Amino acid sequence: MKRVFAFALAAMLSGTAVAATDPRTLPTKLDPAWQAKTRALFKQAIEIPTVHNRGEMPRMAKLLADQFRAAGIPDADIRIMPYEALPGDQTAALIVRWRSPHATKKPMLILGHMDVVEAKREDWKYDPFVFREEGGYFLGRGTSDMKNGDVATTMAAIKLMSQGFKPNRDIIFFYSGDEETRGVGATLGSTKWREFTNAEFGLNADGGGAAYSRDFKPLGFGISMAEKTFQTYFFTTHNPGGHSSRPRADNAIYELTDALEKLKSYRFQPMQNDITRGYFEERARQEGNSPLGQQIRAWLANPKDGAAADAIEANPLEVGLTRTRCVATMLKGGHADNALPQMAEATVNCRIFPGVEPKTVQAELQQMVGPKVEVKPDPNYIGVTTPASPPRADVVNAVKAAALRFHGPDMHVFPVMSTGASDGSFFRAQGIPVYDVDGSWGISPDDERAHGLDERIPVRAMYDDVLHWEMIIKALAG
Repeated sequence: MKRVFAFALAAMLSGTAVAATDPRTLPTKLDPAWQAKTRALFKQAIEIPTVHNRGEMPRMAKLLADQFRAAGIPDADIRIMPYEALPGDQTAALIVRWRSPHATKKPMLILGHMDVVEAKREDWKYDPFVFREEGGYFLGRGTSDMKNGDVATTMAAIKLMSQGFKPNRDIIFFYSGDEETRGVGATLGSTKWREFTNAEFGLNADGGGAAYSRDFKPLGFGISMAEKTFQTYFFTTHNPGGHSSRPRADNAIYELTDALEKLKSYRFQPMQNDITRGYFEERARQEGNSPLGQQIRAWLANPKDGAAADAIEANPLEVGLTRTRCVATMLKGGHADNALPQMAEATVNCRIFPGVEPKTVQAELQQMVGPKVEVKPDPNYIGVTTPASPPRADVVNAVKAAALRFHGPDMHVFPVMSTGASDGSFFRAQGIPVYDVDGSWGISPDDERAHGLDERIPVRAMYDDVLHWEMIIKALAG
């Protein structure tokens, strides 16, 4: 998963802000020696194609492990954990424990993932797995999702170690190998490997972060404190079929079509939690007295106001933030062009509001489509219900301090709920609250290229990310 900076895009597109200084042109506060080290590690990481089924994850895990080992972490506290992500797909996770000599607090967990989405050479302007620096950006698959976070958290830790920093709590680094597919590593990390990962709370480098508008106005820094539950269902209809020359009154494809028409217009009950309220309070401030701002304030005043929630979600930037949403994504059916279909099936993907059980959504979908359509969850992946993480003043204050240092007082910090899902959801489900606090940033939210072509990150944003994590670690473990 990668954050999407949609939280302030409307203000960016419609505003008339006075142009500010391009943050890409400002010098980073990271000194040249650590810039060189960061760039060298980032290059090595990008050029390891950690796509599922390529068998490269152990090499990536070793690359990061070697950094910690060279910084003084003993072998006993560095674990490369092999596991199978998908059938036949061997991958690995990395767990590193930086021990406190005199711990006075419970451990803190730092999360990331080493795998990336596939990128085809013929689609990209340049080879996606060859690191490039061009036009003020670092380019390559994984530069923003999320080898930048892997490198930044690693470099921040070893930089602090080189300075003699002694944390007052153990700091655990967990980098999974299949976040982009099934999340088996995070499942194991939060359960079977819990003795190595147990912590008071987690910080996720795979979410949150800051953004600037095209005219370089600060748009905000979001701390993701909640994620929707990912769950796929199959809508299936069955029929005796027959010869196509003799159509039946009932037809598996038509019955499935009727069900999908119902799904298209169906709206689940709108919901709020502390995180989404905080987000929409900030959005209302940004929107002022615009029609969207008025609808947001109406819904905040009355969470049961379905019409206001509908109006909010009519804005493409706010889709999925007021409730559970489900959408058809794939179809199959029939077996011959001259035969009536005996089966038709639609894949329906749902992103479920935190705290709502997938079986509850299944029952609601079944009631909506009626008895002629069978609604069943994907047997290969049963979603994990994830509660929102309670706001922590220490985490919020640490991020505010970092935002002030790197972006100035106009970069507001506020909570957000991700409509996607990351490894953090698996740890939240097991009782470890997680906060997405990535320190990199981008120019213009509509230039988000994670999972897309010519992925990139501003050069200065990469270097700032190292310092961001250095500040966060010192604030929460110092």
